[in-house]
Amino acid sequence: MHISQTALLELSLDLARSLDAKDRFDQLLSTIRKVIACEAVALLAVKGEVLVPLAQQGLSKDVLGRRFLTSEHPRLQQISQSDKVVRFSRDCPLPDPYDGLLLDRDGDLPVHACMGIPLSFNERLIGVLTLDSLTPNVFDDIPERTLEIIAIMAAVSLNNALNIELLESRYQHSQQVMAELNVHNDAKHQYELIGNSEAMVKLKQEIQLVAPSDFSVLIEGASGTGKELVAHNIHLQSKRAEHTMVYVNCAALPENLIESELFGHVKGAFTGADKDRAGKFVVADGGTLFLDEVGELPLAAQSKLLRALQSNEIQKVGQDSIINVDVRVIAATNRDLKTEVEHGRFRSDLFHRLNVYPIHVPALQHRLSDIDLLAGYFIESLKRKLGINQLRIDSEVIAMMGNYDWPGNIRELEHFINRAALSASARATGKITTIISTDCQQLLNVAGNTVAQNTVSQNTVIDSAPNPATESINLKQHLDGYQRQLIKQVLEQEQGNWSKAAKRLQIDRANLQRLAKRLNIVISKQVS
Repeated sequence: MHISQTALLELSLDLARSLDAKDRFDQLLSTIRKVIACEAVALLAVKGEVLVPLAQQGLSKDVLGRRFLTSEHPRLQQISQSDKVVRFSRDCPLPDPYDGLLLDRDGDLPVHACMGIPLSFNERLIGVLTLDSLTPNVFDDIPERTLEIIAIMAAVSLNNALNIELLESRYQHSQQVMAELNVHNDAKHQYELIGNSEAMVKLKQEIQLVAPSDFSVLIEGASGTGKELVAHNIHLQSKRAEHTMVYVNCAALPENLIESELFGHVKGAFTGADKDRAGKFVVADGGTLFLDEVGELPLAAQSKLLRALQSNEIQKVGQDSIINVDVRVIAATNRDLKTEVEHGRFRSDLFHRLNVYPIHVPALQHRLSDIDLLAGYFIESLKRKLGINQLRIDSEVIAMMGNYDWPGNIRELEHFINRAALSASARATGKITTIISTDCQQLLNVAGNTVAQNTVSQNTVIDSAPNPATESINLKQHLDGYQRQLIKQVLEQEQGNWSKAAKRLQIDRANLQRLAKRLNIVISKQVS
């Protein structure tokens, strides 16, 4: 493959022009492919020991959702540790990280040419460029010096693009930006928000806007959408990131111990208080306090929480002195707190104190275009857990997932992929394990059945159990019928209150609601 000096000059000009494009990373790859012909190319950024794909061409879309741990991918590790271009021989025994992921080609990669270019700036590795061609040895004739020049130009372009991307995200200092990209941060990797749909772009912008402030934030959204993930991102992008974020599950707090949990107590304050205890507010001093399921707090506890938020002062149970705290509060709920306020179940003044900046986390059915990326993220992690060399999802399964409404949201998607991957791994025989439609029978069954919903009067439970006189009932139906009858009875006794019913049934409230939905138990409320 001959590359002329004219081609290199045009490459330099095209790389400079690509920085102005909205999809600058993809433009960078298109420019590279004008000079070096290949079937697939990927650009990955270095974040500690992880390589995060920024753009790709010729590979399946889920690659952008994967996070490649270099210690698990010897080819990527070799490229990252090299100070020059790495060309892998056609008979190289090292596994290819993109095996089975080449677009429009199923199964193992055939004998092919593979090349990796480390991209360094100021003697620091900031990215990796990988190129694959189905023509063996096609990269062998490119002079080393030519590739060095291309690597330098690409590295400079990547560095500038990364700076522009992060400056556009309200980061002001370029040196801080580069340090952020290259310092390993387990927390930020763990709490990464995956997705580039319109809904997710808006969500990330809202997080970037409110995070640097000290405003209280109320995160609303259905169960399983990732509200805790959003809270962590707000904390990590705030000026309090160096301090701790303390998590409190308000739904799990015993009513008689809420005050002690939040504000602490002194020894002897009540029966069982055998020593002093610091409350969550004290532990979170200087940092962030995350109140998950805040809508589950009883009214008595709400008034005490309001006092702490208004004055930044708390008082331990059994202690007269006041403690001043500096705490930012982020709250989350899957309830409509405005409706709860209207019905007198949540204090209006506390709602407004928490709702300084509201953020709504979209349901998965409103961001279905992110399913490919989310699937890639989950299966790359699953590979390690299941000990699989390569795991991929068949395009038919991706299409099927896009046609399902995911009432359990991201949590349901993750559990679905876990089950499907386990099923696929049980029958895998080759290097590549593929999740196919037969691994997803449960989703096929659910997606293929439409359940009719009825409306009834206030606080009435709808029971649509099968009629034993007309339908045969197997063991599973008998069990479902018993669960349906028991849940229906408890809900009626608790006047449709999910939290109280869940407490009596010793089950998480969200899990109870999902189970009731599967059993077609619905509560319809009317306001007179």
